[in-house]
Amino acid sequence: MQRAIDGSVSVNFEVIGSFTGPGVVIFVGVTHTDTVASARKLAEKIHGLRIFDQEFISQFDQVCVAPGSPRELSAGELGLPMLVISQFTLYASMNKGRRPTWDAAAPGEVAEPLVEAVVEKLRELGTHVSQGKFGADMNVSLTNAGPMTLIIDVD
Repeated sequence: MQRAIDGSVSVNFEVIGSFTGPGVVIFVGVTHTDTVASARKLAEKIHGLRIFDQEFISQFDQVCVAPGSPRELSAGELGLPMLVISQFTLYASMNKGRRPTWDAAAPGEVAEPLVEAVVEKLRELGTHVSQGKFGADMNVSLTNAGPMTLIIDVD
């Protein structure tokens, strides 16, 4: 997960998801032991993480912070957009040789519904979510703010 100033994803040079202004880009990797419950828990965690401080947010005219709000706020509290990208390569192992292996990554038929479960839960929570295309060769562009990159494992 990366706190970002903007983000976009394209397939065959056509943008299929994007946001401008502050938001979150989420790279979702799924392993064999992940479940719908863990996917939904991940979405709730991302939605509620207080990673946007008021000083950072004050740079953006389109984001309003209510008086008396906590110093740090979550993307969910601020109503910020999120871009979800499936990325099996997060489970790469480079322990042997010079080629990565992805044995720890769940196969597509297991992973795709769990990535969708993350997106669905974020939308249930009221988040504007755009996303990449599962299994496609995607080009992802973002401006990381901070930099701020977090690895979240809910199990």
